Amino acid sequence: MQSTEQTLSSFICNTALSQISPAALLTTRRMLTAVIGTGVAGAGEEGIAPLRALLLQRGGKGEARSLVFGDSMPASSAALLNGTMCRALDYCDAMAPGIHVGSSLVPAAFAAAELRGDCSGSEMLGALAIGAEIGARFNLSERMYDGFDPTGIACVFAATAGAGRILRLDETQMLNALALAFNRCGGSFQSNVDGSLAVRLIQGFVAETGIWCAQMAQHGLTGPRNFIDGHYGYRHLYARDLRDAASFTERLGEHWLMNDFMFKKYPSCGVTQGVTEQTLESVREFGITAEQLQSAEVRLPPYCWKLVGNPFIIGDNPRVNAQFSAQYCVANAIYRGSSRLEHFTPLAVKEPALQALIARVQVRPDPAMDARGHSSVDLDLYLQNGQTIRKSYDVSPGYPGRPLSATEHRARFDDCMNYAQFPLPAATISAVLDSIEHLHERANVVPFWHSINSQMKRAAHD
Repeated sequence: MQSTEQTLSSFICNTALSQISPAALLTTRRMLTAVIGTGVAGAGEEGIAPLRALLLQRGGKGEARSLVFGDSMPASSAALLNGTMCRALDYCDAMAPGIHVGSSLVPAAFAAAELRGDCSGSEMLGALAIGAEIGARFNLSERMYDGFDPTGIACVFAATAGAGRILRLDETQMLNALALAFNRCGGSFQSNVDGSLAVRLIQGFVAETGIWCAQMAQHGLTGPRNFIDGHYGYRHLYARDLRDAASFTERLGEHWLMNDFMFKKYPSCGVTQGVTEQTLESVREFGITAEQLQSAEVRLPPYCWKLVGNPFIIGDNPRVNAQFSAQYCVANAIYRGSSRLEHFTPLAVKEPALQALIARVQVRPDPAMDARGHSSVDLDLYLQNGQTIRKSYDVSPGYPGRPLSATEHRARFDDCMNYAQFPLPAATISAVLDSIEHLHERANVVPFWHSINSQMKRAAHD
């Protein structure tokens, strides 16, 4: 009888593209679109230039390319840099209660494809879908994570599975790759709370881990075979003995958990999506201005409040401070009447008139909201004329049960392209979107990846 670990390894290695549900493939394409868009737009963000300089200084064999800049570097370095870029704007796919899969999985998978030099579009699409499903299978609950960064804990398995499948690991090698990745789990939400660049770096670490662990297993290095169900395995250390082993493989290949991914309508933390939408609805319906607002109160489940409910402070990294602040997101939506990438630049965040408005927004935890779901949010707006506007969501936009439309997905991508410091020509944008839509028809995705990066590189130097 196969162990849980063996069942997952077999699923990764042997599931054919034809066995993946159409809904899961659509989610995969949307994930890829989101990651490429945010990667291009994130190339000019804080921390990217010094990380790139460090990796170029370190040098090494040219195996894969960096997004935008087109640098040739070791595959693990390319995955690290690209993963960090793709998370820099926090506008990528996510899954409650906080795992970000695509921004590590996509860079790791394409770095693996460049290592091979030949990877069909159907192989890539399958590897991304399977990797995403593995990440979803390892995702835990708020209680289990208890402050661990979900991306650093669960996404290492997604990136490793995707890279390992591209590198054509056999079942034994794949099991060892996942087992080695288990030893790289880590990361804390304190990075988010403190507004540090570690938020985006953790995403890069995970992409790097995916490549390293797949390569190590390919070369015969081994990890603990019982990394899920052993005495000191994943179930005990991270799931806190609250999940049984069967839950990792239940209806595997039939029920695709990755279809519970959420895609952000607005460029901030997932748990600020609802309150941003509520505020913008109120602005549109009632014409609220900053001058008319007396005060506002936001109520969130305690887990979400710990992440985005702290008093807003402009620290060393204003974008991160704003991305993870419900106070800022409410004030920005009222002050500017929208929520776009340009509103989270350091200059926009420091706008003096906005600071006074932020002070009128209070954010409170409400334990009773736990029963309503991770994305539940209540907003009360109190106006100077005595009017009170109340909004309440159990499901915020972009979450399962309230998915974004195709038009909204395209608006996200366009916001990234319009914001990018190194923008792509319109013809290149159209070609990228068309290639993603017809990825399964491409004989080899490596030239596609190189053509995107070479075009991006030219745009960067124009």
